[in-house]
Amino acid sequence: MNRRYVVGVSGASGSEYAFRLMQMLPGERNLVMSKTAKEILEAETDHRVEEMYALADKVFEDDCMFASIASGSHRYDCMFIAPCSESTVAKIANGIADTLITRAASVCIKEGRKLILLVRETPKSAIMLENELKLARLGVVIMDANPGFYPRPETVSDIVDIVVGRCLDQAGIDAELYRRWE
Repeated sequence: MNRRYVVGVSGASGSEYAFRLMQMLPGERNLVMSKTAKEILEAETDHRVEEMYALADKVFEDDCMFASIASGSHRYDCMFIAPCSESTVAKIANGIADTLITRAASVCIKEGRKLILLVRETPKSAIMLENELKLARLGVVIMDANPGFYPRPETVSDIVDIVVGRCLDQAGIDAELYRRWE
């Protein structure tokens, strides 16, 4: 069975997580990047937007509200927003679906699909925590970009793999990206 995934990339620091996630997802990969996410990717990494697009089977612009992934009748297995800004968390938690990323997330929630948010901001205000709690109570997986250090990471890539591996675990994908606790 070919699984379908949606990856939304919002305007938070941590675009290397999105790039690695796109490399590791099996099956069909649908990608949506916000305008700010595109700028951050090129500011933070040596990757270009075109390289990210090349990892996707389908690419949608964040302002394209007629994209297939904006509809509940279009099936996909799981959506990741990685990295996910707290602004995006707030929009999703409060039902604001004004971009394709937030609309697709809203569809995940209403259709009972897996939604995994790799939140990248710290420290967190009480408002941010309340928004995350609201979503967690709806079944949304809130993942902070906090690596474990028991696998003894030696490089930034090792740290990225730990975080991405944990995200993939939440989607039921065993990518063997890090050494598990024994």
